[in-house]
Amino acid sequence: MKSLLVGLMVFIFEKIFIFANLKKFSLEKRKVRARCAIELSTLKRGDLLEVPRTLFVHFGIYLGNNKVAHLMPDILPAISDDECLIGKVVTNKRLILGVLAKVASIRVDTVQDFAYGGSIMVNHMDKSFKTKPLSNEEVAQRAEKLVGATSYSLLWDNCEHFVTYCRYGFPMSFQTDKVNS
Repeated sequence: MKSLLVGLMVFIFEKIFIFANLKKFSLEKRKVRARCAIELSTLKRGDLLEVPRTLFVHFGIYLGNNKVAHLMPDILPAISDDECLIGKVVTNKRLILGVLAKVASIRVDTVQDFAYGGSIMVNHMDKSFKTKPLSNEEVAQRAEKLVGATSYSLLWDNCEHFVTYCRYGFPMSFQTDKVNS
């Protein structure tokens, strides 16, 4: 009974999140330029990157050479094998359908595509953890090993869980902990 109630709460929360963001997910195509608050030359392989979004913060791991590994809800890998099509920037439709279907991929994009017009913060989460981060190389290698299709849950398996596992050795999300408490 308790797991049914929790499942129902998650379902309702995810639907409210999507409904609240429908205005943001306009069907209009627009060009978005990344306003990177940092210089690419200052990034180190294994850095944890954060980009504030409307309701949440999006997270990724910098791999070097202007590339970021990040977990994105995306329906397309579940319905197509066309890597050229899948490799394109995830549209808002693909993202919403990925959240609903609970499918995602850990993908590698440019820093600009990852930022999607937002400002980037680097290793900002380090001060929130009592444990030291793993070595930058180990962080990047963990992220690279996980690239590909994966499950998704807004509350229990999201981009923040992915980066905290890579950088600190265990998955955790401060954002969803706030929602769950």
